[in-house]
Amino acid sequence: MTPRRSGQGHVRMPDAEFEELLARAAEEGAKRALADVGLDGTEAAMDVRDLRALLDCIRFVRRTAVQTTVHLVTTGIILALLAGIALKLKIFGPGG
Repeated sequence: MTPRRSGQGHVRMPDAEFEELLARAAEEGAKRALADVGLDGTEAAMDVRDLRALLDCIRFVRRTAVQTTVHLVTTGIILALLAGIALKLKIFGPGG
C-alpha cells in the first residue's frame, strides 16, 4: 500500500489506521520499557505484586514508627508532669 501524500509531502492515512499504528507502537514501547527494567518474563506479574507488597510493608513500618514516637513523647511528657506534681506535693518525703 502506497501512502497518500498531501501537497506539502505529508503522509495521509485514515484515522482508524493511524490509531492502530499508535496502539501498536505504544504496546511495543511498553514491552521494551518493561524489558529494560527486568519485568518482561512470565514472573513479571508476581514481581510487581511483590514490589507492591513491599511498598505496603514500608508504609506500615513508617506509620508504626511515627505512632511509636508519638506514644513515647506523650508518655515522657505525662511522666514529667507526674514527677513535677509529686515533687510539688512532697509525696516522696521532705526535701528541697
